[in-house]
Amino acid sequence: MSFQVRREEVLDGEQLTSMLDESPARAAQAILMAAGEGVVDAQALLGQILLDGRGIAQDQPLALRWFDIAARQGHLMARNMLGRCHEHGWGCTADAAVAAQHYRQAAEAGLDWAMYNYANLLATGRGVGEDQAQALDLYRRAAELGHAKSMNLVGRYLEEGRVCPADTKAAREWYRRSAAGGDFRGQFSYAAVLADEGNIDEALIWLRKALDGGNLNFLRVASQALVGATDPQIRALAAEFNQKSLQLSEERT
Repeated sequence: MSFQVRREEVLDGEQLTSMLDESPARAAQAILMAAGEGVVDAQALLGQILLDGRGIAQDQPLALRWFDIAARQGHLMARNMLGRCHEHGWGCTADAAVAAQHYRQAAEAGLDWAMYNYANLLATGRGVGEDQAQALDLYRRAAELGHAKSMNLVGRYLEEGRVCPADTKAAREWYRRSAAGGDFRGQFSYAAVLADEGNIDEALIWLRKALDGGNLNFLRVASQALVGATDPQIRALAAEFNQKSLQLSEERT
């Protein structure tokens, strides 16, 4: 089936998103049309495809403008993406303090991704004063909404007893939920717990899932961690993590 850019599709946010999977270039045409007609989901989606260069030429400053247009109409993910742009300098000068303002606004409105991103700034003291307790509260709120990356970090706080009583049992459960939710860091954390319990076979399953989904920075750090593993089967995976990190690094150049 090939998509046609019809008016009824232009006004359907879900249809626009599904079109991206089948035909990015045709989807971009439909998204442009809908964004111009004032469809706020399309405006936010236009910002994303401009940022990614998906189906359309990459243009970070223009992506920033469309995120701003959608955010001003109350689109929370667009507000979160404004924060991402200002945090990383996509289409603007990087400014963590401005990023924090956007994240906080979307977080206060209930967006889990914004809670996670704002918590990251609080945990590291970037753009705001460091506040581990508030960071943990935001990670926990996002985790309770189903945000897998936040689940892993709640587990980390509980395992380390950082600004909260240490609770390894609760940490294990958050790691398990994060892993099941598809977060590669959560999968790695849960695998570490399983390995400590002597469940090597299951640990290897989750490590391979983390290997499949992990990004470059994660793979580099994970490969170094695995080198020191006690179990030889887990230690042997270090080479695979390192090999994939080299592959991803080459693809970037």
